[in-house]
Amino acid sequence: EVQLVESGGGLVQPGGSLRLSCAASGFPFSISYMTWVRMAPGKGPEWVSTISSRGRTTSYVDSVKGRFTISRDNAKNTLYLQMNSLKPEDTAVYYCAKGSKDVTMTSREYWGQGTQVTVSS
Repeated sequence: EVQLVESGGGLVQPGGSLRLSCAASGFPFSISYMTWVRMAPGKGPEWVSTISSRGRTTSYVDSVKGRFTISRDNAKNTLYLQMNSLKPEDTAVYYCAKGSKDVTMTSREYWGQGTQVTVSS
């Protein structure tokens, strides 16, 4: 059974930083693309970032480029999202998802339970 457990969310002031983690189990993490998706209040899901299986290729939505960094530790079966220079518009529930951008935005079958990120003064 695929399990994805996010952590690291919270309340942060504009300009602050947070590091999200996602502990994965139940599937071969080291050969899987992984993605972060977010859902802001009253809005649909928004793709944030994807990383290839070995971490050599990453991609980001334009609004977070230069501020967010996706990474992974295949020895620990863990995915990360380092978020810097946070803005109020980054407020959302952040989900870790197994698969590429296309796969994860088509089905929520392999999403975690999410972690809330709130950026506010």
